[in-house]
Amino acid sequence: MTAPEASNGGPGEFVLYWMHSALRAHENPALDSAICLARQNGLPLLVYHGLSEDYPYASDRHHTFMLQGHRDVQRELADRGIVAVFHLQRQGVRGPYLRDLTRAAAVLVTEEMPVQPVTGWLERLAIKCETPIASVDCSCIAPVTLFTKAYTTAAEFRRQVRPFYDRQLEAPYQDQEVDVRMCDADLVEQTFGLHPLSLQDANLAELIGECRIDHSIAPVAETPGGTRAGYARWSDFKQFGLDQYQRMRSNPVAAQGASRMSAYLHYGMVSPYRIAREAAASNATKFLDELLIWRELAFHFCFHNHDLVDTLEAVPEWARETLDAHTDDDRDANCSWETLARANSGRPLWDAAQRSLLKHGELHNQVRMTWGKALLPWLQTPSRALQLTIDLNHRYALDGRNPSSYGGVLWCFGQFDRPFEPERPIIGKIRPRDLDKLSERIDLHRYTQRVDRPIAASLPRVAVIGAGIGGLAAARTLADHGIDVSIFDKSRGVGGRTATRRVDLVGDSHSVQFDHGAQYFTARDSRFCRLVNSWIHDGLAEPWMGRIVQVNNQGQIKAEKNGTPRYVGVPGMTAVAKHLA
Repeated sequence: MTAPEASNGGPGEFVLYWMHSALRAHENPALDSAICLARQNGLPLLVYHGLSEDYPYASDRHHTFMLQGHRDVQRELADRGIVAVFHLQRQGVRGPYLRDLTRAAAVLVTEEMPVQPVTGWLERLAIKCETPIASVDCSCIAPVTLFTKAYTTAAEFRRQVRPFYDRQLEAPYQDQEVDVRMCDADLVEQTFGLHPLSLQDANLAELIGECRIDHSIAPVAETPGGTRAGYARWSDFKQFGLDQYQRMRSNPVAAQGASRMSAYLHYGMVSPYRIAREAAASNATKFLDELLIWRELAFHFCFHNHDLVDTLEAVPEWARETLDAHTDDDRDANCSWETLARANSGRPLWDAAQRSLLKHGELHNQVRMTWGKALLPWLQTPSRALQLTIDLNHRYALDGRNPSSYGGVLWCFGQFDRPFEPERPIIGKIRPRDLDKLSERIDLHRYTQRVDRPIAASLPRVAVIGAGIGGLAAARTLADHGIDVSIFDKSRGVGGRTATRRVDLVGDSHSVQFDHGAQYFTARDSRFCRLVNSWIHDGLAEPWMGRIVQVNNQGQIKAEKNGTPRYVGVPGMTAVAKHLA
């Protein structure tokens, strides 16, 4: 892409490069465009990279992986003599720094990432700032601006883009020489109140603990983020797996059956140009087809349809029609979010696949296709099935929220595919993928063993003191990640301040039960609301419409307190604690 020239007569003080989805200081077209703009206009260059708390599905897992990537690129930028400031949004350190920097810049250069939240962030920046914005594709060998439309089949996309790939894969990437002035970091700090954070010796766990994100999803120790880890994994796969990829790619228990590079490509920690060149040099035809055709097909589709990719409006008309025609078909189940997220569907292969996501943040593509299609019979509507498939994939997978992830999820609902006959209940003409048949075709025992491997080389044994809601929730979170937990409490039952007591009536064979602690609970945090909605779905809780009033000294009603929804356990408050236990 040729970036627009900034006006010398404008108010801009520097060229600003906002790095978010290409966390590398090499083979980075957006960085090179920013350097060219700074050179052409005689302006200094400033690189800004940060990590927000407000992206969808923000968690310890995603934060850790990204911070490790930011740490690597921070060092790589410094080695090239490029001034960069990094900001981590967290308790006590929140502010509109990107907006203020953009308003002061002559031009903003950033990377094209055609899905939320980046598209929304850029739209808001464009509204709030008059600064011109140049968005550069750093993810695709065939840039998303190459075509004026999205292609809906791999065959059609392959025919159109093949000549371009043939030329590009032969050309080495030339990084721009860093021959421009840099912004004074101290001046940036004084002017904008932005205190850059060095990640080189920082305790990432402590920093993440200060962030307002979901702390119930653990980092993936065996998949650290960053350029160094990404290229180390690629080097290992290139040596031991690339030449047998076509033969082993469908085997989810093969040690080198997949590259496991998708998360590094998602955040741009490795160069897709380098990966493609080296794969082409090894004549890895099938791997290149997956990397270039299927991956970039999804990027191009999202670029032209970014407002639709999380709805059924994104799939072909025939797919919507056949799903609509079978909306009223009887379903096998009506699963709650919690049932699915915690791998409690009762289907061994599907539950093992979900545990792979929950524990290790990844899912083999052969299994992912069947995992995604299985949800249609388990949820009331196709729209709900799509919503939960996206949720579970993006929440747990390290490569979630990527255009390729959307492409894979939408494929389960007919995207990039054709109608299949004969028409079946529930799925209609959508391509079937039967769980039982896949269970027979793969070694389910070996796959389960692989999924249930420890999440780290050494795991602690944990004791939790107190079987109240907090202790039980903490213990269950650890147990879901495969950690051995024991809970200790002085009481005979669980629940703590939400326990339900039963008292035998004197001289009577009957007993009464009552909630002697909390009478109800509220849910204000979105992380907790997600669980409460599942408990309501499963009959463990329900909204409580009881009347609560505030009275004055004369006993007269002064005000009603009805602004916050309240909930109770069913049949008593202890039901939630028993469920957690």
